[in-house]
Parts: sequence; C-alpha cells; structure tokens
Amino acid sequence: MRALVVRLDSFGDVLLAGPAVRAVAHRAERVAMWCGPQGAPAARLLPGVDEVLVWEAPWAGFSPPAVDRADVGRMVERLAAGRFDAALVLTSFHQSPLPAALLLRMAGVGHIAADSVDAPGSLLDVRHERPPDAHEAQAALALAGAAGFPLPPGDDGRLRVRHAPAAPELTGPGPYVAVHPGASVPARRWSPDRCAQAVRLLTGAGHRVVVTGGPGERELTAYVAGAHGVDLGGRTRPPELAAVLAAAGAVVTGNTGPAHLAAAVGTPVVSLFSPVVPAERWGPYGVPHVLLGDQDAPCAGSRARACPVPGHPCLDGVRAKDVVAAVGKLLGTGA
Repeated sequence: MRALVVRLDSFGDVLLAGPAVRAVAHRAERVAMWCGPQGAPAARLLPGVDEVLVWEAPWAGFSPPAVDRADVGRMVERLAAGRFDAALVLTSFHQSPLPAALLLRMAGVGHIAADSVDAPGSLLDVRHERPPDAHEAQAALALAGAAGFPLPPGDDGRLRVRHAPAAPELTGPGPYVAVHPGASVPARRWSPDRCAQAVRLLTGAGHRVVVTGGPGERELTAYVAGAHGVDLGGRTRPPELAAVLAAAGAVVTGNTGPAHLAAAVGTPVVSLFSPVVPAERWGPYGVPHVLLGDQDAPCAGSRARACPVPGHPCLDGVRAKDVVAAVGKLLGTGA
C-alpha cells in the first residue's frame, strides 16, 4: 500500500501529526507527506516518512497564494503520479479538509479519510467526527485509527523526530536551559524585555542559558541573550535545533513549533501560552510542562494573530521570576 498523509500548515502542526504518521507507516509500504513550505522541514524529521511533497495551498497558512488554475493542475498531476492507495487529510478543528480531498479525488486516490463537519459528497470515504476538545496529536491518531491505521504494538503515541547528534560546539559543555523567545505571530510572543530578564534571573539562579531562534530572529536572540546567555540565533537548522533542545534540561518558549519539537525529543517545557487557541488542544504533548499565562484572558479562543487586548495581559502578567520558578519545578531544583 502507498499512503499519503496531508498536513498543509505550520512546522508545529506537522510535528503533531507524527504519531498518526507512524500509525500509517505500520501498515503502508511507503508513506509520503503532503505539506506546505513551513511544515516540510518538520515532515523530513518524522519517523515513517519516505517522501515529502511540498505545495503552498491557496486555502492554508497565514498568507496563502491566489488560486492559480495551472498550478492546481500541476499539483493534481504530482499526486496522481504518486499512485497513492489511501490518504489521511489532517486539519485543525476549525479547518476544512474538503479542498485537499477534492484534489486527491481528482488525482485518483481511492480511499480518503478526514475529520469533517460538512457534508463531503463523494470526496471522503471515511468522514470522521473529531473527539471533542482532543489534543491535535490525539485527534490525528483517532482519525488514523478510524481509517484503519492503528498505532503499532509498543508505540506510546508520543511525538518523535529524527535529529542530529548533540552539538556541544554550539552550546558549550555542561547542562543548560534553552529559551526560545520568538513565535510565528505577535499574539503568542512574550515581550523581549521579559525574556531578557528571565535569562538574567536564570543565570543568577545558577543555570546556563542558550537562546535559540531562526535566521530572521537574530536581533531578537542577541537582545534576549545579552551578556548572560549563549546566542544561537540563526545557527540551527531543524535537525540541529532538535539536538540542542534534546540536550537541554528544560525549554522556555511560547506556543510555537519549538515547543512541539522539545516535546518530540522528550524535554520538559515551560510554556508561555497565549490562550488565543486552547491549551488543551495545542499545549506541549506527552512531556512534563508548566503552563504560564492567563488562560481566561479576553482574547481566549479568538485565534488572533495580533493581541486584541491593550497591554497583552495574557502573557505580560507573567513575571520573569515565574519562569525561573517553573524551570526549578521541572528540574527539581525549586519549589
């Protein structure tokens, strides 16, 4: 059997699909993932993935491209060339799987499964009802099971990735705490000043700190690291970042891809979680974690990208010393 798993949005979303991918790979001879450009690097880290198809869909992402008839046609041809026997279309609770299912049907895929609240016509063979309030990873596993792809015996269903060996040339010797101050949208970011203060207080509490970030976040990571932390901004591709997070005692980050990457390598997380999406669906999965942030703030459930409430109260009410205490709790060094 040749199977395709579809997850068209972000890096973290694709990581959360990992357990479902392993369930599909248990039965399929070959598994491909169809991802957007942001999610493709995560797909290449997932055990069970043999091939990654990358396409920026006009119905997914923060800034989707315009519909291009020729481009859509080319994607249908790529899907048809894969000769897939079955496809699992994974979406968040507020997204529709039907545009992807239409292209899959046009490409001749014979068995298509998805969660859908809308009548799918002839587009789906398995129209599954998503478990209420399920975590994204659990929801994907539930769909996989309904489509005939249970987890293999002995698989605990947690997140996993393939990653590079440890990188002491980046982090230096000895234990450390990782701080990742960035996020894909402003509503999910703790303030740089609070992040920098947390690095200073963590160092004062006896922790060595490394600060991580992407190529576009070097100014942010340099500011947050200051004279106290090791600045790794722009110096880690996803496999190296996974290795850096795997070797950390704890990771401090917002609701962003590195939080799920930390969970995938088994590292405890201090989660600075803005409630614009529900923590029960998007919080760190399968690892010890401390959730910080006002989950009952007025922005809760709004899916806002920019904070709709003056002063960003859901996260700016978190103090640097709260983060230090949370790290101590996870490491067993504090109350």
